Amino acid sequence: MNDSDVFLLAMLMIFAIPYLVWRIVRTDSYAPLVVVQIIAGILLGPGVLGAVFPGYYSLVFSPHVIAALNGIAWWAVMIFVWIAGIELDLKQVWKHRLDTSVTASLALGMPFLLGCIAAAAMLKLGVWSGVAGKSWQATFGIGMACAVTALPILVLFLDRLEILRSPFGQRVLRYASFDDVAIWGVLALILLDWNRAGRQLVFLIGYAVAAYAIRKLMARLPERDRWYVGLVWLAASGLAADWSGLHFMVGAFLAGAILDSDWFDRKQMDLFRDGVLLSIMPVFFLSTGLRTSWNMHGGAVLILAAVLLLASVVGKLLGVQLAGKILKWPRGDAYRIGWLLQTKALIMIIFVNILLDKGIIDHPTFTALLLMAVASTMLTMPMLAAKRAGSVVDAVEAG
Repeated sequence: MNDSDVFLLAMLMIFAIPYLVWRIVRTDSYAPLVVVQIIAGILLGPGVLGAVFPGYYSLVFSPHVIAALNGIAWWAVMIFVWIAGIELDLKQVWKHRLDTSVTASLALGMPFLLGCIAAAAMLKLGVWSGVAGKSWQATFGIGMACAVTALPILVLFLDRLEILRSPFGQRVLRYASFDDVAIWGVLALILLDWNRAGRQLVFLIGYAVAAYAIRKLMARLPERDRWYVGLVWLAASGLAADWSGLHFMVGAFLAGAILDSDWFDRKQMDLFRDGVLLSIMPVFFLSTGLRTSWNMHGGAVLILAAVLLLASVVGKLLGVQLAGKILKWPRGDAYRIGWLLQTKALIMIIFVNILLDKGIIDHPTFTALLLMAVASTMLTMPMLAAKRAGSVVDAVEAG
């Protein structure tokens, strides 16, 4: 088989296998298609199916095919992060700043603290950090991975519960939006390189000037042109951020965050995001799975994943419960919000991919974090269903 045949065989597996599992097993109530795609990437990777059938893995995922897949994955995830930046509604966050700041800070801070404690303990073993990462970078990175909420998956779950556009649903989204800002801020801190401080200063100054200019330009353009110019701005911002050492994903998020969401038609934005999720993001999920490793014995990786999952879940629930008491929420709100904010998957996986790229964490730690993200996300809907006293919609109306 030539390279193009093997590439198309890989694409066939990427799209067909997760879809068939999702449809036949009917996992949508606890694992949307994107989660099934992530799990499929892990199973098709070198640590599981590749270990059992090494001939298959070396044939289908040759270096040439992996390079092609990685190129598609980079662009797919850049677009996705750019959209997430555009959809951040900072005006609403500011309008409800007391409720949002107290809740989001505790919901983020408690699992971050517990995650950092777990990371510090495991790093004492000296086998979980990356070759280029300092202890504080790995600790902060793992802690943040335990704390973050994935806004896109949360949107899918809220839509399934039919509360996405309700006041309750919008309130939960505000808390998650705060997380989105925080994770990129922490990432920029982790990646701050004093050897490249001059470049990073140039990037920040240049970004501020360019952002002002692009906002002026976008406000004058017809909507049809804004999409194309926005993608040009995305590529330029990602390139500049990567040149400075901050990683192109930081640039992608910043490229979207300075654009106003009302410059784009909401229905078109939803269709565009869904199109990206449908057509090219599955390649990113598979390429993520291909990076998993069980070299340090699968048992050790699973134990670490369980410890991090405990830190993530307990920390999030404690933080939200404390916020509920401070703000005097109606009974039951803290439980529902705490579990809804457990969704991780997409943004967290992008985050840990960057940590792995930069050598801050190693492959077994990456695998444990990936398993933790999948498990945390899959717990959300079953736990809400198990504890629900009456319908969620009724609780929303009461709140």
